[in-house]
Amino acid sequence: MGTGRTIPGVLYSTAESSSKLNPRLAQLQPYPFQKLQALFEGITPNQDFSPVNLHIGEPRHATSAFISQALSEHIAGLAHYPTTLGNSSLRSSIASWLARRYRLPDLDPETQVLPVNGSREGLFSIAQAIIDPSAPQAMVACPNPFYQIYEGAAILAGAAPSFLNTLPEDDFALDFAQLSDDAWSHTQLAYVCSPANPTGKILSEEEWRRLFELSDRYGFVIAADECYSEIHFEGDVPPSGALEMAHRLGRTGYPRLLAFNSLSKRSNVPGMRSGFVAGDASLLEKFLLYRTYHGSAMSPAVQAASEAAWNDESHVAENRRLYQEKFIAVIDALVDTLPVSRPDAGFYLWMKTPISDVIFARKLYHDYNVTVLPGTYLARYSHGINPGENFVRMALVEPLAECIEAAARIKMLVSCL
Repeated sequence: MGTGRTIPGVLYSTAESSSKLNPRLAQLQPYPFQKLQALFEGITPNQDFSPVNLHIGEPRHATSAFISQALSEHIAGLAHYPTTLGNSSLRSSIASWLARRYRLPDLDPETQVLPVNGSREGLFSIAQAIIDPSAPQAMVACPNPFYQIYEGAAILAGAAPSFLNTLPEDDFALDFAQLSDDAWSHTQLAYVCSPANPTGKILSEEEWRRLFELSDRYGFVIAADECYSEIHFEGDVPPSGALEMAHRLGRTGYPRLLAFNSLSKRSNVPGMRSGFVAGDASLLEKFLLYRTYHGSAMSPAVQAASEAAWNDESHVAENRRLYQEKFIAVIDALVDTLPVSRPDAGFYLWMKTPISDVIFARKLYHDYNVTVLPGTYLARYSHGINPGENFVRMALVEPLAECIEAAARIKMLVSCL
């Protein structure tokens, strides 16, 4: 029984106030890092080893000075409200980058490009703008394992997530036949991630072709998460993008397609919260309307720094070189101990474990003070399995020496199992 109101309209009991919450919040699972914190609760890691944290995909390379300078030079912009649409010069720089990077015809910066406060914010809010929760059995398709924002966005928009397992025996490709025709008929939005988090897999042209065919047949929107697109390897063809594939396949105007990207990984500025969405102009018109109410306008100072970053490629090439150096060293250290291989792109090593991924992560932390993320925390039980089971995700974001040290400690752990 509640305690009642001691001041009318102000103080409520816990039972009364909790009944006012959105019931969909109760469907959200703890975030992977919350699960990891609970897994490590009560553990004191071996103090003979300094900590090495490879569990979170937060870039640690230095932010280029020219970006910081552009930010400071435009700090006076904080005195003004930004527009939701953003500055035309920023949108033009993004449109030009897209045309250069993906060999596209010029995009219209007025209608086909929109700044977002990091790809995470855009990927979440697009579901709120797209999903019609009154439709029977509204569904959102996404890969599994996956970036947990996709699931949370679907649930809070009033849709049910449906999963496409990506498995090592299929080279982590998307098998669209895992969902029935009935499931696709109820799908309103499909998330894809290329290069993928956590596997690093790049979608093939055939996968894109099949996804576009399904979108045409069933009318759902595709949200392409491309935030790892610029972390690839020397000598490799840069990862293809959603807009690039749509253009290559003759899909003029990018129907029902939106591509999201970010400066966080590309330019080592995760704290700037700067990204964009580009594609179908009719969708972006409605998304802009949503965002004017959502209130996610980018700071003018951040816009200026973002424009500088999108206009420069030399710092991105150096960023890639640093990651490649770490992949070479870590894989060389581990290849005779565990089945490891270089991903297509990105900065994650999706590593098979000889024991339960959860037990492996816990023992690695307890015995050797290295933190990695269990694969089961990044996936859901679907189609009879959890595809993250017996994998861990290692983000090679720390300096080279620390990544090499982590690999040495992993070898020590495996030798004791």
